[in-house]
Amino acid sequence: MGRILCAGLGPGDPDLMSVRSDRAIRAATHVAYFRKKGRPGQARRIVEGMLLPGAIEYPMEYPVTTELPFDSPEYIHCLATFYDDWADRLATLAQTEDVLVLCEGDPFFYGSFMHLYTRLQGRTTVEVIPGIPGMVGCWSATGVPITWGDDVMTVLMGTLPEDELVRHMQTADALVVMKTGRNLPRVRSALAKAGRLEQAWLVERGTMPGERVMKLADVDGTDCPYFAIVLVHGSGRRPEVQE
Repeated sequence: MGRILCAGLGPGDPDLMSVRSDRAIRAATHVAYFRKKGRPGQARRIVEGMLLPGAIEYPMEYPVTTELPFDSPEYIHCLATFYDDWADRLATLAQTEDVLVLCEGDPFFYGSFMHLYTRLQGRTTVEVIPGIPGMVGCWSATGVPITWGDDVMTVLMGTLPEDELVRHMQTADALVVMKTGRNLPRVRSALAKAGRLEQAWLVERGTMPGERVMKLADVDGTDCPYFAIVLVHGSGRRPEVQE
């Protein structure tokens, strides 16, 4: 009997990967990873040069990404079928082989692997190696602590309705907004309504080649790639401790 091992790759820079993930990747003979059709895939790019020469690769290509509304019945059906199919294929392969699944950031923090993990329970042995979440690399890139003292940090999805974004933005001390991309105009509008746009940062490709750190108010609202996160740093509920 084999097993399925999911390796968290961290925020993007291979040097920020855990020693355990690095070791697992270099020893893997069967490697699966998510990607958009026609693209190499971010996870695969991170491990370039690390795989064994004879490793067998299994690109798991999403049937849809942004072609359909993410909350539409068609999108939900397509993705559910996709995850069902790959869970079946990986479970079958794991009957005789160890299979390594690559996952950016941390697999249990909004990672696509979660959808396979729930489907694989009771069918095969599944182990997960934690990774540094992508947002950690992004706020480190700003050179400013994201939270101070008793600050409360809220993580939001840019796919949320604008009124819900505004509500959370008004009450949180520090903010992380993920899944920006084409949702960036709505995120900007919500931050403006919450009175926080001037404090917001956009970090593109944090820790990766081509990293950009910009004040969100200065960025063209249509210029936002998939690998970008919006941050608003906390200001501290308690004074900074100084000697």
